Order: sequence, then C-alpha cells, then structure tokens
Amino acid sequence: MADAPVVAVRGEAYQEVAPELARFTVTAVARDRDRETTLTRLAERAAAVRALLDAAGPVVQGRETGQVNVWPVTKRSGDRVVAYQGRVSTTVTVTDFTALGELMLRLADHEQVEVAGPVWSLRPDSPAYRAARHAAIADALARAREYAEALGARVTALRELSDTGLTAAPPMLAKAAYAESAPELELDPAPQPVHAAVEARFTISEPVLG
Repeated sequence: MADAPVVAVRGEAYQEVAPELARFTVTAVARDRDRETTLTRLAERAAAVRALLDAAGPVVQGRETGQVNVWPVTKRSGDRVVAYQGRVSTTVTVTDFTALGELMLRLADHEQVEVAGPVWSLRPDSPAYRAARHAAIADALARAREYAEALGARVTALRELSDTGLTAAPPMLAKAAYAESAPELELDPAPQPVHAAVEARFTISEPVLG
C-alpha cells in the first residue's frame, strides 16, 4: 500500500440556501438641555421598546442590549454644555420572517426610535454547513475517480483527507418593498452562499500507461 500510486485532489462545493435568522437593531434616542430629562426620556423610550418586544412573543427569538451611551453636547467654541444626548441599542433576532416587517414598522413608529436592518444569516449549527462538507467530499472522490479512469486505473483507498475551510458569505442586508397606501413592509430574504473545500489523497491501482 505504501508504494501504491497516489492522486491528490481538491474537492469543493458551493451552495445557496435560504437564511435561517434575521437580525436588526432598534435604537432609542433622547436629547434635551437638561440631563435628568434626557435620562428620563431615554429610559421611557427604551422601556417602550422592551414592552413591544415582550408583546411580540415567540416571534422574537432573542435580543441583546448593546451599548448605552449618554454624553454632553458642547459648543465648538468652548466647553459649555448646551444639551445632553443618549441612546440605547438592542439587537433583535427573528426566525419568523412573515412577522418581521410588521415588527420593524411597529418599532419604528415610536417617537425617537431608529430601526436598522435586517441582516440575514444562518444558524452556527445549520445543516447547510454539513451538507456543503459532504458535497465537497463527494466532489473530491469524483475528481479522483476521473483522474484514475484517465490512467486506466481505479481508486482503491483514501490516504488522507483535510478540511481546508468552510465559509459563509458576510451577512446580507434586506431587500425591501414598500407599499404606497398602507404601512406594510415586505422583505425578500437573501439567499446565503455556503462554500466548503477539502483536500484529499487517494491511492489508485497501477495505471495503464501503454
């Protein structure tokens, strides 16, 4: 076996699959000349966002509070504070895409609330990754057999298999369609490209070179 001829190949697979997750960011903003008023308004608006997300029930798969920023606004000519501004951001994860547009619009309808997204992605343990790896291995085996057949030989055993990497495309922003007559938002989930690659070495039977 050690002296058997070896063929080395690279197997690849590229697939596009439907996204499984959608994430967007909702940010409550407040600004006033008085610091306490700014903080009070910011807390009230952040609470309103939380209440709406709570009411959404199982539509919201998860949410995470990001940075809470509060800072004084000064004039360019000096250090005199002219106002205070604050913002609280929350990242929301949704798996029910049919309710996604409505939820985003309901959040954006609140005073001084910004909504950005969604960004489409796959779950970290998505079956799409496993399927891509299997397809890459099948491609490597098919290539090895093609080379062996061209030499009048056949693949006899696997000598080595290494994973050169599995990648997914960067998260993609949504494509949105806005209705003119009613506040409805239709979102088109972006297909997620998945690429897998392996390198393999197979032993083959003695080639027929004559």
